[in-house]
Amino acid sequence: MESLHNILNSLKISRFKLTLAASNELHLPMYLGSTLRGGFGTAFKRVVCALRDRLCQECILKGKCVYSYVFETPPPAGTTVMRKYESSPHPFIIEPPQESHHGYKTGDTLTLNLILIGRAIDYLPYFIYTFEEFGRIGIGKDRGRFELQNVSCKGKIIYDSKTKILLSFDHLTMDTGAEITYSLQSLTLNFLTPCRIVYNGYLTKDLQFHILIRNLLRRIALLSYFHSGCDTSQIDFKGIIEQARQIRLAHDHLQWYDWERYSARQETRMKMGGFVGKITFEGDITPFMSLIKAGEVLHVGKGTSFGLGRYERKCEI
Repeated sequence: MESLHNILNSLKISRFKLTLAASNELHLPMYLGSTLRGGFGTAFKRVVCALRDRLCQECILKGKCVYSYVFETPPPAGTTVMRKYESSPHPFIIEPPQESHHGYKTGDTLTLNLILIGRAIDYLPYFIYTFEEFGRIGIGKDRGRFELQNVSCKGKIIYDSKTKILLSFDHLTMDTGAEITYSLQSLTLNFLTPCRIVYNGYLTKDLQFHILIRNLLRRIALLSYFHSGCDTSQIDFKGIIEQARQIRLAHDHLQWYDWERYSARQETRMKMGGFVGKITFEGDITPFMSLIKAGEVLHVGKGTSFGLGRYERKCEI
């Protein structure tokens, strides 16, 4: 696990809280993550794209374009990893508000989290300006407008709409858990947003511990490789997964949650169901805590840029 701990310690991550104020009444869908991500993507392309009528794959600027890097995220030329994939994992996560109400009156505020990973942190000014543009364009069916009031990091306001000045901020420190000297024998995960885990090519609700670890390993390794330039070749994937097979499933209270999103790019509605709820594993959890803690920040499964696959943990000795 040492090589994995080193990679996690070198992976740069920053979490920002964005406070939005409704400029008029907002009528929002049940799960806001997809709407936020879709509207943000449209605004982002409007702000930074030089050739808006071109597909990123066909654009001569794609290798240097901020939009292409953030939303299409093509693997760099000559890469030895993910050569069969058209895109790499996105270097951002939008976590929607946890509250479930759909209507906001003029002046009401809502907060969301924006997590940037690796080189994407340098593009924070683009994200801030895009959210301001997004607010002017509007959100939801009625195109309700909002204003980005401020952005904070670790409780410190680093940007507000009045001054338009961006202050310095700190990165998150990945606590790898290497300092734990006692044995953790039970782990409960509470999935707060739908989680879409793929195993053997299919979505699954049968979340065995080794399946969770496979997905966390893959996600963290690819984010580290593509967005922080880390050498992931020394990670003992096979050994970690075999060790994870020793952890047993104790209690499964997961439920499937079906929902749909509309993809403007593909001009179709897409089913995005996933499981939510609690699950408990038992065994020697200690060696896996670095992955579990990282997953709390980075999410797990498919659709993480929408905020899917978010969980909280509870451990017992």
